[in-house]
Amino acid sequence: MLTAYVPTDGTLKRIDNLSLDALPPEAVWIDLKTPSPGEDKAVEKLVGIEIPTREDMQEIEISSRLYIENAARYMTATLMCATDSGSPRTTPVTFILTDHRLVTVRYDEPKPFLLVAGKLARNCAASITGDHVLIDLLDAVIDRDADILERAGADVDSVSNQIFEPSAERGHARSYSQILLIIGKKGDLVSKVRESLVSVGRLISFVAVETDNGRWSKEQKAVFKTMQRDVQSLTDHASYLNNKIQFVLDAMLGVVNLEQNNIIKLFSVMAVVLMPPTLIASIYGMNFKLMPELEWSHGYPFALCAMVLAAVLPYVFFKWKKWL
Repeated sequence: MLTAYVPTDGTLKRIDNLSLDALPPEAVWIDLKTPSPGEDKAVEKLVGIEIPTREDMQEIEISSRLYIENAARYMTATLMCATDSGSPRTTPVTFILTDHRLVTVRYDEPKPFLLVAGKLARNCAASITGDHVLIDLLDAVIDRDADILERAGADVDSVSNQIFEPSAERGHARSYSQILLIIGKKGDLVSKVRESLVSVGRLISFVAVETDNGRWSKEQKAVFKTMQRDVQSLTDHASYLNNKIQFVLDAMLGVVNLEQNNIIKLFSVMAVVLMPPTLIASIYGMNFKLMPELEWSHGYPFALCAMVLAAVLPYVFFKWKKWL
């Protein structure tokens, strides 16, 4: 799908269902979502650049993600998608910056694109260019990643409380499996966000190189510096969350091991406690003719008392030693 954004009366008007033979030359932002070959060719003809393929966008080496070709800057970053669902994912998005126009190529629906499009549709500067749109998109991406990390941190704190604070559900295998599932999902989410932040940080460093040749205004230079600091701080926070998730995971596995050890200890103690009564019952169950106790009138109560005493004494000894 091809969408063009044209400045109109202080807003950025969105134009869909464009004729490929009549793309508006005044468009400052052209958004290609899952483009067809015909849409690629039309944009290439209008802007004078080559649109990268999906396979090109998925390359991980820096030289394939950040480069200059025909006076246009090609920048590919990894963005988060579907973070509000149960299956968050990442997707590569290419930003192509020319003299006054921005072309974006994507195959998914990152939320910052919707937010920026809605914001600029309400109000934008009359002199808006692709540079301004790029800055707004990058700022929205960073804010989105920060929100995801905040929610992930709150979820990890909640899981930590479930592990270390007494709970009525503690000791249930179902509860433990749910906690482990949550920890795994949050670890995967934070790793994806960190991957996104690293790619965005490289993109900002690449595009900010032009701050020295007069392309960007003083205010824009300050914005780029602020973005770089934000990305660095968020990357550090993501690393902290990864370490915290690993700690919570280790603690959870430790709790599970303790619960299992307690169960095994209980069975072991019960086996030791019941061993002497079993021995006594086995002796008097042999029914040899010359066993004198068989003729006693109080032999049966005596055997029962001996078995009870043989069970109680080991239990008292274990309690005294604080093994129970």
